[in-house]
Amino acid sequence: MPQFVNSRETVVTEAIDGVLRGAGGRLARLDGYPHIKVVVRTDWDKSKVALVSGGGSGHEPAHVGFVGQGMLTAAVCGDVFASPSVDAVLAAILTVTGKAGCLLIVKNYTGDRLNFGLAAERARTFGLNVNMVIVDDDVALPDLPQARGVAGTLFVHKIAGALADAGDDLDTVTAAAQNVIDGVVSLGMSLDTCTIPGSPKENRILEGHAELGLGIHGESGVEQVSFEGARKAVETVVGRLASNIKPGPHALLLNNLGGTTQLEMAILAEELAKSEIADQLRWIVGPAAMMTSLDMQGFSVSLMPMTKDAERALLAPAAPTAWPGLDPFGAIEIHPLPDGLTPIQAMPSANPARRDLIERCCDILIAAEADLNALDARSGDGDTGTTLATAANALKSALDRLPLADTTQLYRAIGMELSQTMGGSSGVLLAIFFAAAGDASAGGKDWIDGLAAGLERIRQVGGANPGDRTMIDALAPALGSLKDGVGAAARSAREGADYTATIAKAKAGRASYISEDKILGHNDPGAEAVARLFERL
Repeated sequence: MPQFVNSRETVVTEAIDGVLRGAGGRLARLDGYPHIKVVVRTDWDKSKVALVSGGGSGHEPAHVGFVGQGMLTAAVCGDVFASPSVDAVLAAILTVTGKAGCLLIVKNYTGDRLNFGLAAERARTFGLNVNMVIVDDDVALPDLPQARGVAGTLFVHKIAGALADAGDDLDTVTAAAQNVIDGVVSLGMSLDTCTIPGSPKENRILEGHAELGLGIHGESGVEQVSFEGARKAVETVVGRLASNIKPGPHALLLNNLGGTTQLEMAILAEELAKSEIADQLRWIVGPAAMMTSLDMQGFSVSLMPMTKDAERALLAPAAPTAWPGLDPFGAIEIHPLPDGLTPIQAMPSANPARRDLIERCCDILIAAEADLNALDARSGDGDTGTTLATAANALKSALDRLPLADTTQLYRAIGMELSQTMGGSSGVLLAIFFAAAGDASAGGKDWIDGLAAGLERIRQVGGANPGDRTMIDALAPALGSLKDGVGAAARSAREGADYTATIAKAKAGRASYISEDKILGHNDPGAEAVARLFERL
């Protein structure tokens, strides 16, 4: 997959320099490229305990993104998914360590343990006081002798950083870091592997599956499980985590592994709020990309037991913008709708024939969802079918409260329902269409002339006319032929919809932004929906 990189050899150094250019002078790097890649605080005076962490790159914003007041003093960067050298780690220690000493925070991978460990030994020969803690929060592989260090490391950075910033001594900071490590647990899940710059992508995850417990370097997880949506994914992850946590309140860190959209992450947060451990989740960090795996489409959940001391440290000020902050994870506050958006509902009334007609129309649009989405993807954002199907489902559920026996009130009620349930410009236009039809019906027009009046109103408001490549190209001829029967209306609608495939330039709607070669030969999805509706009827 193409990536916005120049070369595999320069990807890390160029990325670091790009971050530094926007850091406002708060960060600097040591002069040692390409072998020594170390980012340090520019405001450091060595009077407090220094915190040094790092590892392979590819986990951005970790680790450089967490360098700053209240968190790390320095970050040591290796190449993508490769541990930094002993000299690089030593350079960081020598640069930032004063009499107060230095704590190395290391994720539990062999290369990191060895290189950071040997650097610590060499730093001690310089007379420096250096401690090291190993983070092993991953519970994916219970039989692994040494668990991996993953996103739970960020809890260690924040709590140790807060204590160091407050002036606590090295032993106190080290003990606090180790206490976090002893309690924090993490587990991840992904729908896809990551793309390492300059290397072919490994496609090992089966279609329709997700991998549970994969590592942040793309290494295989404990198993591949059937993917059945966000709810089941959270249930699976929480189920594995639940047996590894103690009773009591916890902080939740919801981490984006790099390629998951913010929309998906928010849904995962909502599912965690409904999970079996929801009553233990009092605080949340994220959802955000914090300890990523390049572009991996996945997430991880880290849980840490909360005490008053931990809460105080997590809430303490921190300069790095990559740290999202700690927020309460609680109930949703809901305010009532303002007056005017909760109108008086018309009195429901029965009319079996009209009920059947509306229900049939809704079912036709629901059945066409996938086809209309595929058609819209050629000239829009691929959601016409879903927009119409969502409105149709809502209208079906409202049938029992509609004034089916009163044409005027029925048109108005349908318009109101669509204005509340149907998104996009289509929802607004159809709401106007039925509201205008209701007004015409109240003025004595029959049901067909009422619909024609609705059409005229949306032409005025929306500015579209026949020939502009919109649903009007099918709706106008269909309503013009409706007095001759539904069959005649269907034939006219089909002719109008098919004609839109010959229109090279749309003059309204999202397709007006699309080039000619993308839309020629494809019916407008709105017009196609109208044609299918009349044809199926």
